[in-house]
Amino acid sequence: MIDSEGLYFETERELARDFGKEVKDETLWRMMGRKPIEAMAVYIKDLDIDITPIELLKIRDSRFEKKLRENVIPMTGLFEILREFKGKLKLAIATGSPEKFLEIALEGLNIKDFFDVLQNSDDVINGKPDPEIYLKTIRQLNLKPKECIVLEDSGNGALAGNKAGCYTIAIP
Repeated sequence: MIDSEGLYFETERELARDFGKEVKDETLWRMMGRKPIEAMAVYIKDLDIDITPIELLKIRDSRFEKKLRENVIPMTGLFEILREFKGKLKLAIATGSPEKFLEIALEGLNIKDFFDVLQNSDDVINGKPDPEIYLKTIRQLNLKPKECIVLEDSGNGALAGNKAGCYTIAIP
């Protein structure tokens, strides 16, 4: 819906510089779509920095929230897709982001009423590429996986959609 990846990448590059490191794009891509605490564990391991995932997540989230509030910009075609399918299909969000970031995006775009289900990462045990978040969302929609189409902007998310048994469209 929004280019959160770009904002996450910018924030995580700044964090690396604070630790005197440089983060590789490969690391950033492996983090995308995962539960936030899992993403921080990947980051810490790859950069070999001495901080706990919980501590780093607090720092990252504080910086990211500021950037997000200033940059809630819709992806091209978002409003057209929502208007076209509202009332014709059940619509849901299944995001690896916590509820507070999902709410910022929904409020900034004024699109909350378009969705039947909003699933964030707060009560998901296994982040993407695990299919758990999609399976939870599908159950809430009262649908079967083969009846669902997943639009994903991350590799981990596309893997999760496929593993859940949904028709998956990757939108870079």
